[in-house]
Amino acid sequence: MESLLDAEKDISKIIEDYIASETARLENLRKVSEEYQNRNEKAISEGLKTVTNPISAFLLINHLMTNWRRVEQLMKESEAEGFLRNVTLARHKNQLRYPTEEDLSGATIGLLRLQDTYRLDTTDIANGKIMQAKMTKPLTANDCYEIGRHAYTLEDYYHTILWMQEAKDRLRKENPPSASLADILEYLAFSLYKQGNLKRALQVTEQLYRLNPEHPHAKGNMKWYEDLLVEEGIKPSEHRRDFPPLQNRRPDDGLDDSERTIYEALCRNEVPVSTKATSQLYCYYKMDRPYLYLAPFKVQIMRFNPLVVLFIDVISDEEVEMIQLIAKPRLKRATVQNSRTGELETATYRISKSAWLRGTDHEVVDRINKRIELMTNLDQESSEELQIANYGVGGHYDPHFDFARSDEPKAFESLGTGNRIATALFYMTQPEIGGGTVFTELRTTVMPSKNNALFWYNLYRSGEGDLRTRHAACPVLVGLKWVANKWIHERKQEFRRPCALKLSVQERYVGDLGAPEPRNHPNISPF
Repeated sequence: MESLLDAEKDISKIIEDYIASETARLENLRKVSEEYQNRNEKAISEGLKTVTNPISAFLLINHLMTNWRRVEQLMKESEAEGFLRNVTLARHKNQLRYPTEEDLSGATIGLLRLQDTYRLDTTDIANGKIMQAKMTKPLTANDCYEIGRHAYTLEDYYHTILWMQEAKDRLRKENPPSASLADILEYLAFSLYKQGNLKRALQVTEQLYRLNPEHPHAKGNMKWYEDLLVEEGIKPSEHRRDFPPLQNRRPDDGLDDSERTIYEALCRNEVPVSTKATSQLYCYYKMDRPYLYLAPFKVQIMRFNPLVVLFIDVISDEEVEMIQLIAKPRLKRATVQNSRTGELETATYRISKSAWLRGTDHEVVDRINKRIELMTNLDQESSEELQIANYGVGGHYDPHFDFARSDEPKAFESLGTGNRIATALFYMTQPEIGGGTVFTELRTTVMPSKNNALFWYNLYRSGEGDLRTRHAACPVLVGLKWVANKWIHERKQEFRRPCALKLSVQERYVGDLGAPEPRNHPNISPF
């Protein structure tokens, strides 16, 4: 009986211990909940600024991912597995949209792209500074480590070095530290080696060994780096002195170096503009249709040969809101057409989300389609549906042609409407910084201007593709970028834009059929 009494006492103690454990666990869970609540209230008060700044967007996704792992761990320690299963099911049904590892990776890659394109200093980014944008919360050593780690998984050792070094520098100032110095040094050492910095890789690995002599890789890697240096003819006595300049090459992204250089310079608005060329440009009222006598289009010529124009105030805020409302549920990762198969597929050189809208979807879409015909004088029956594109953090589209070249015979085969003769690009929003449209061959930059539309011809009058129209969408640095694309095809344009046998025949204005140029004459008739 005494043993039973002892057993009862033990059971009571076990229960009390369990209650104490659960109380502590629930208190930790309450703290996490309060963190979520505080962060959510702050995000709501800041509005879209929380997600339109690339640093803030990265921090938001990273913190959500990290905190959710904490929540899962705390809940799994109790009988909450049933609840967790319900949460998982809801997430699969898209009832709860929570960031994934892919989202975090995308935000990181976008941040790195912005860093390269706009030549942003690593320390400035980590301090929350992006050009003239409002300062954001600085990154911790662990945040920098995560950026470097994601770069490493992509075999992007250039950015791994930049961000692991930044993480290392920040770790010195943190108490308590937010990251493991050993992990940082290991990634940094191997990345230095991959970029051709053997002596520096050895130096960092020795730091790692001094920090943790029991590290599983440090001692072996030191020997390996020493052997490689000997193979290169460097004496052991010189392994730790006379360090050459740091080598850190950007990874190859598939673009020609010269085009990449001009593309990024155009995005930064660093390419000088010819005063002589701009002095020839002008604005005019397009009134070459009876309807336009009362409501003419304002047209700004951006350049000649080839003609690129900007239509001013051709889409209203109300129309933009309606289009966004219709498009948002349909947005999917943007695709490009495979030049060999004609099939649509995703590509790393185009990062955005898009949706396609028909004229029958809403009267606003139909109205815009009709307006495009008045703007361009081109028949819309053979044009593609209106494509709505949303560019998020680092969203971009590398230099490309809108038309199909001779080696892409299947590009628009399924449409049966010929090649893309022209492009109309509506700017539905205006990013705070970045997001320009640049023509790499023409050395021309057009910054997004809300409610306006850019227009150009992709083909010569002979039907041949105009290689000078190669263009790109620069990554959005801060803000949101929504655009609407309308690609107009050759069929039905035989009388709207008649063929010309000479490449020298160029439009001087939109719908040029030989009437006087509207520089000094009213644009009242296409004939």
